[in-house]
Amino acid sequence: MGIFGNFLRKFLKALFAKKGNVKLGLYGPPNGGKTTLANKITMDWLGEEMGSVSPIAHETREIQIKEQVTIKSKGKELTFSLVDTPGIATKIDFEEFIKSGMEEKEAKSRAKEATKGVIDAIKWLDDMDAVVIVLDATKDPYSQVNITIIGNLEARKIPVLIVANKIDLKKADIKKVQAAFPQYDVIGISAKYGTNVDNFYESLFKITNK
Repeated sequence: MGIFGNFLRKFLKALFAKKGNVKLGLYGPPNGGKTTLANKITMDWLGEEMGSVSPIAHETREIQIKEQVTIKSKGKELTFSLVDTPGIATKIDFEEFIKSGMEEKEAKSRAKEATKGVIDAIKWLDDMDAVVIVLDATKDPYSQVNITIIGNLEARKIPVLIVANKIDLKKADIKKVQAAFPQYDVIGISAKYGTNVDNFYESLFKITNK
């Protein structure tokens, strides 16, 4: 059954790949702007938002998928399933949520859901055809979380584009992100204000080989 199941999984993946059903995952640490970027993409091309955002970490605690997103750039067209994932963290402490003003019961529930979300996000890596890593360009890119994510993607040989988000903020440093991960293309954007998003869309064709 295990061998058959594995064969069936590969067959279905190949079948969907032929139909152009590319799975594009948004990954990164909490509060990097993954869902803000997901909302920008879906608003631009579908006219609807994908998920809710919050200044409190781990607002997205479940995998969210938007099927049949088609983007166009310079006469080219790309259709994919957009997968917004919970923020990856090495440690999730409910006390951090209490500091943000949550009651203890809600904080513990959020921490439990966020922990499950991290596990699910890592499991979903096996289904990704390409990944966009969304980083807060005002923060140090040399973090354990970022290095762990990159390592997982390199081990799976998944094409990667790194987005240095929040370039509208004074502390943003794209060059630091580029220096941290020189093996990948780094695009500086502001998902919130749409700055440089056209270049981001163009870069998606490169990592999906379309």
